[in-house]
This record gives sequence, structure tokens and C-alpha cells, in this order.
Amino acid sequence: MESRRVVITGVGALTPIGNCCVDFKRALLAGTNGVNLITHFDASEYRTKFACELKGFDITRYISPKDANKMDHCTHYAIAAAEEAFADSGLNDYPLQPERAGVIVGTGIGGVTTAAYDLIDFVQDGMKPRFSPFFILKALSNMVAGQLSIRYHLQGPSYVTSAACSSSAIAMLDACHYIRQGQADVILAGGAEAAIAPVGIGGFNAMRALSTRNDDYHTASRPFSVGRDGFVMGEGAGILVLEEYEHAKARGAKIYAEIMSIGISSDAFHVTSPHADGHGAQTAMSMALREAHISPSEIGYINTHGTSTPLGDLSECLAIQSLFGSHADQLLLNSTKSMIGHLLGAAGAVESIATIIALEDGIIHPTINLIEKDPELPNWNFCSEGVVERDIHYAICNSFGFGGHNASILLKKI
Repeated sequence: MESRRVVITGVGALTPIGNCCVDFKRALLAGTNGVNLITHFDASEYRTKFACELKGFDITRYISPKDANKMDHCTHYAIAAAEEAFADSGLNDYPLQPERAGVIVGTGIGGVTTAAYDLIDFVQDGMKPRFSPFFILKALSNMVAGQLSIRYHLQGPSYVTSAACSSSAIAMLDACHYIRQGQADVILAGGAEAAIAPVGIGGFNAMRALSTRNDDYHTASRPFSVGRDGFVMGEGAGILVLEEYEHAKARGAKIYAEIMSIGISSDAFHVTSPHADGHGAQTAMSMALREAHISPSEIGYINTHGTSTPLGDLSECLAIQSLFGSHADQLLLNSTKSMIGHLLGAAGAVESIATIIALEDGIIHPTINLIEKDPELPNWNFCSEGVVERDIHYAICNSFGFGGHNASILLKKI
């Protein structure tokens, strides 16, 4: 059977620089910085005191306070992004076959906020066996997908993927598989994360993964720049409506882009450090190109993983150099994380939306805080001087995670 095509017909974004796609796009193109001092808890004794938090988000715009209290913030964020994506796709007014539609959402940590705070209460209460009846339901990562499938009455595949920072990219890959194989017509896919909490910041601090540039936190997320010292934690969600091409055409849906392929690989090397030469990242990108029958010279833009970690940025650049050779000099590259921080399991989905914006409008957002390029990195166009206008037909969005998980999404302009 000929493989069915997968297109994107709806997008929803909840980010530190915009609580919907319109605001996210406007802020991206303006080079808005989403970082500030942490307000979710008292971080005065933590090595990192700043993060990219959501601004002005109110879950009760979407669900009742009673229902909100039964869910973790991670689920709250997914609901908000899904609401936008579902409405954007026009599916609210379309008679979907419930068993032909599903939900696959990625999250790296899931209900960590609920688990941490409830366990603190448990200990402070003398470890008496008194728990909320919603404790487990809030802490379980799969409830992110479960709540969305219930909300939209989607009876097809429904589950959560967890592969650290590549979680949502792999969720999108799984969704593509179901649609290409004829097992589904529509799948809500993406990711959500809510890890700006004591256990999240403290845990990553202990690993020395986060930037500690407290005296200059506005420039802490500085991918590819001299002096980068770790990533900046972000939070939020990105949900996309993935749909079979003919199904989308038949109902007259707007099509943002086509997912040509998603390449995945494993470093099989180290739990936190990538291959020094970027071998795993190169393999994922190469697989995406091969499966899509696209040559490296046809790619015009790469939305890099670009976390602002010393090893990660260098490794990714070496992977790009190895795969693209001299064509890398013609590429446009940027890092969405320079503005929104690292959304962990939600990064791939949110950054895919940023990539779609570039494809649709021919305007590639800047990489901010690239004050002085690391001399170890090639002299490529990282869009550090502001937006770049260029008609792009094919683009790659990279997501790499702890554990050596690599995913590269190859998107085509429609």
C-alpha cells in the first residue's frame, strides 16, 4: 500500500513569550526574551534563580477550578495548547470518526510538580497515610493524553511518549506512523512540560545542566555564544493536529506544512553527554533525509536543538558540518531556545511550530543573545542580527535528549 501523506492542519502553542500561536509568532519575530527571575517558588537558595516561566496563564479560562485541582500543571498546559490547535484545525465543526482519531503527547517529566509537593506534604505530616485521591492521577504522565482524549472524545491511540527532550518529536513520529499505515486519520500530537519547581530546578542544578548566570540572567540562554554555561529551564506546551492529506483536503482544511519524515537515533554513548563528533545527531538527520528522498542541498533552514550547553551546541554543529558539508554555509540556522528556554519534552513540538512559521511566511526568527560566536564553531548564519527573509521549501527541526535520544523532523512547505 502506498504510504499516506501526513500534514499539519492545526497548531497550538503555550510558551514563555506568548500564550497562543499569534502572540508566540509576534514575539519570536521581535526577538522577545522570555527569561526572568523565578516566581513559582522561592529560589533564593538555589544555584539557578531564573527561568522562562509562562506569563499570565490562567487554566480556568479552559476548565473549572474544581477540575483544574485534579490535574498537574503539565496537563493544564497541554489542554490550553490543544484547545487552540483543535479550534485552529476546524475540527470542532467536523464529524470525526472517534475511533479514527487519537492523542499522542510527549513529556519528559510529566507530573513532577504534583509528586514533589504532595510528597513534601506527606513527610511534613509525619508520613501519615493521608493522600489526595487525585495524587496518582495527577502524577501519572499518561494522564496528559488521557485527559485530552476524554475532552475531545478521541477513541483511537492515546498515550504519552517519554524520551527526555525529544519526547514530543517522537510523539509526532508515532502519530505519523498511525496515519501513514491507515490506522488513523487525525491525531493530536505534541508535548507539554511543567518542571519549573524546586525538584526540577534543584535536580538539574545538581547535574550542573542549568545556567547559573544569575548576575546576567537575561543573556543566560545564549546558544552558540562564548560563555554559554548551560540551558535555561522553560515551560509550556505545543500541540499540532496531524492529519492524512486526502482527509484534510476533503474537508477543506488549511494545511500549514507536510511532515516528510522524522529520523531517530540513539547515541548509545552516555546518559548526558552527546558524541563529541555529533554522530547520533548526524544519524537522525541523515535518516530523515533518506526516508524523505531529499538531498542535503535541498534543506534551507535548520531549527537547531541549540540548548546553550557547551558540549551540546558544539556537537550539533559538528553533526551538521559532517552531513551538509559546504552546503552548511548556505543554511539558515537558529535556536528558539534563546528566547523561550528549554521546554524539555515539549521542545520539539513548540520548535516545530516555530519552524512552520518560517516555512509559511519565509521569515526566520533570530537567535538572541549570540553576543560573541564561539570561535570553535563554524562561521554560519545563525540569524543573530535579526529576522532573515528567505523562501524556504524544506526545513529540519532537531530535538536531542538525555539518554542519547535524537529526533530530526523534516518539514515541507505547502
